[in-house]
Amino acid sequence: MKPHLLAERVAEHKRSGKGGITSVCSALPAVLRAAAASAKAHDAVLLIESTSNQVDQFGGYTGLTPAQFIAQTRQLIADCGFPLEKLVFGGDHLGPNAWQHETAAEAMHKAEELLRQYAAAGFQKIHLDCSMSCADDPVPLDDLTVATRAARLCKIAEAAAPNQDIVYIVGTEVPVPGGAQEDIEGITPTSAAAAAKTLAVHQEVFAQEGLSAVWPRVIGLVVQPGVEFDHLQVVDYVPEKARELVALAETFPHAVFEAHSTDYQSRHHLAQLVRDHFAILKVGPALTFAYREALYALNRALLAVYPDAAADVAAVMEATMLAEPSRWQKYYHGDAQQQALLRVYSLSDRMRYYWPQAAVQAEIAKFHQAFDQAELPYGVLHQYLPQAVEVCHNHGEAFSAANLIEQHIRFALEPYYSATDGAGA
Repeated sequence: MKPHLLAERVAEHKRSGKGGITSVCSALPAVLRAAAASAKAHDAVLLIESTSNQVDQFGGYTGLTPAQFIAQTRQLIADCGFPLEKLVFGGDHLGPNAWQHETAAEAMHKAEELLRQYAAAGFQKIHLDCSMSCADDPVPLDDLTVATRAARLCKIAEAAAPNQDIVYIVGTEVPVPGGAQEDIEGITPTSAAAAAKTLAVHQEVFAQEGLSAVWPRVIGLVVQPGVEFDHLQVVDYVPEKARELVALAETFPHAVFEAHSTDYQSRHHLAQLVRDHFAILKVGPALTFAYREALYALNRALLAVYPDAAADVAAVMEATMLAEPSRWQKYYHGDAQQQALLRVYSLSDRMRYYWPQAAVQAEIAKFHQAFDQAELPYGVLHQYLPQAVEVCHNHGEAFSAANLIEQHIRFALEPYYSATDGAGA
């Protein structure tokens, strides 16, 4: 791996105003395989990011430590035939996020170990996010406290990986990671003044803490460009609302904006975001949403031809989510019917937390075996997943479940790699 790949990409955007970086925020193997194929097709850097919820020193919801995540993912990507020298791992929202219910002292102690393990494992892009208030903190935290805690964690990362040349992201978006919980119709972009202050305070604190040499490796500032999604709707990018931010970005010597919650934005809007210096586009829930779409569609195709087929992934997933509601219950409101709808179709895709469950994985394995043995008629497959079927047909690829699912996820990824490949504005 080359630590400078992302910095080079950002520098190229600063020179030309074109190109950027697609950040794939998922630990789901099917999503990662699709991302490897898409990045390879675009001759792009493959940036894979895990969040502090997915992967931490205690395992996160994936059950993986940072070192385990990298080892497992690197092998998966190698098996895809992707050149490992263009693979970069990132850590998103690294800080006290997972331990906000504890005191600041306790949460930051755990955050230090989180950063130590991420850096030592080989993560080369780290989002220092200490914006969240802990149990004994005021709400919200002031910029100085946030920056001071970020610098503290930066020191830990630098000490754990002194030769890595880690690149850093600072700042945060207003909504919680993974989509907004409340009404989003009134979402507004971060003010240019607030963004400038965040960056200036971080730079000042880094200098005070002896991190001036690290500052040029701060390549991105997280802001809210005015894009968002919640359970049922998407707020599209409106360039006119972000003009002050665009002008501010042009004053940064070595940084661009990093845009979170860009899931479900159109191809046109993603291209506009990159043009306006939101050059790092993060996408996650939209990809696991696409995975569910494809998997459920193909399972329905199987059941349409073989009603007694043993595999029913949707039924097992629903039972699992009902038996363990902690990952969705406080997010999905309404009556039983509304909650049932959201468990499957919410754009925030809380279902993604349940794919690693043993019962779900066993049912998926059963489905793949049954589907690939069934050799369903073309017309049936086309009814349930037409675009993926046509692409596999045109490329002479087998109509296996894995091939069709991968192609469907690539449809969701394609607008991101097209927007960031530098070919257009």
